[in-house]
Amino acid sequence: MVHNNYLRFILLTLLVSVSSHVNAGKTQERFSIMGLGDSITEGSQEFSSYLYSLWEELFSKGYDFDFIGPRKSECRIGELHHCGFSGHTVEFLNEHIDSIYHLYPADIVLLHAGHNHFSAEKPVSGMIKAYKSIIAKIHHIKPGATVFLAMVTPSGKLPKYSYIPELNRAIKKLVSSYHSSKVVLVDMATGHDYRTMTIADRVHPNKLGRERMAHIWATAIEKRFKAQHPAFRPESICYKTVGADSLSLYVFKAKGRKPHPTVVYYFAGGWKYGSPLQFFRECAWNAAHGITSISVDYRIGYLYGTQAEDAVEDGIDAIDYIRGNAKKLGVDPSRIIAAGASAGAVIAGKIPDDRLKARILYYPVVDSLQSEVSQIHRPVLFMIGTRDSFTPIDKTKAFLLRLCENNTYCDYHIFEGLPHPLFRYREPLDAVYYRIRSLTDDFLGKMFSSQ
Repeated sequence: MVHNNYLRFILLTLLVSVSSHVNAGKTQERFSIMGLGDSITEGSQEFSSYLYSLWEELFSKGYDFDFIGPRKSECRIGELHHCGFSGHTVEFLNEHIDSIYHLYPADIVLLHAGHNHFSAEKPVSGMIKAYKSIIAKIHHIKPGATVFLAMVTPSGKLPKYSYIPELNRAIKKLVSSYHSSKVVLVDMATGHDYRTMTIADRVHPNKLGRERMAHIWATAIEKRFKAQHPAFRPESICYKTVGADSLSLYVFKAKGRKPHPTVVYYFAGGWKYGSPLQFFRECAWNAAHGITSISVDYRIGYLYGTQAEDAVEDGIDAIDYIRGNAKKLGVDPSRIIAAGASAGAVIAGKIPDDRLKARILYYPVVDSLQSEVSQIHRPVLFMIGTRDSFTPIDKTKAFLLRLCENNTYCDYHIFEGLPHPLFRYREPLDAVYYRIRSLTDDFLGKMFSSQ
């Protein structure tokens, strides 16, 4: 930790405080998932895949996992990998699964593929043969893999898909014939209403439909695989409406009735992508140690077509809502710290000083804070890597020097050899993550111990 004249001396002599990059770290047990199917798995410009909703639900339930496959689809957290082939049949999947699964031997395969035939073809018997062949090829390569075989979502596109009820009966019979925990029936058909759960084509899922599919997949996985961590259980509170949509705070309350010190987190994603789930781990950790923590959802380009200024507006509105509802939330409005990563750190940096106790800036894009730096007087925790592609080290030094000139308390840590971001929350956590958490804990202790 460096402050004032000492900080000035270090920066002017070009000596940088360095936190060592520790490569060692215990790898957490994880499993891999392959979504295998057609356009309902892949998604398109007109509709989204169920994959993001499934990722969100499994992450929230405490699972460590990765989606794998040769293809990828865009979603609010960037891209997710899968094995979905729009316009193709289950027979097509059978022809290619050998080569694909050798490269991507997932622990869990989610197989939903039953469209793209015509009823006049009488395709059911051939489709069942293809399912059996796919399962056999997967288990030949990886005997321990679990294949979740879904009964197909019904369609209102008739008579083309009038064979689906017959197909689903045959799928159910097929799965029961295995007498194996490694082949699991998943009922996507019962309760699926194409009138309310699909887009205008009466085939592909709308928001309600894909969220329902994701929940059914997640429930099936949960029955057979234990989560590696406790589930996250924040309270979701709407702080702002934008047209027909609402923006939420995800509140992790510390125990006790007294007003608590609070950290408010803003996710990374370059204004285009990102999810408030990024900081659920930190929020849960803080809450368990007496600090209420809140992860903020704000508008991003992928969902709303918005720009940076819209996200900043949301960030400030979130703080104002929290302060205005401090008693209900159990928040001490005099002890609020704004924290964020990358673009989220820029939002934290742009919150007016009079709303905050301090700031935590994880690898911020400092070019976006040039007009605010002279107005930042509250204490700052600052972390960045020497190989940050958005903020070269000379710009980092210049930014820290300007904070010093403001007489701003600055606890800064520069990680030798690390890029942007310092860690990836969707990947296995290593020693760097826990080093960052330790440094953050120390800073929070200093900021909140005096009151």
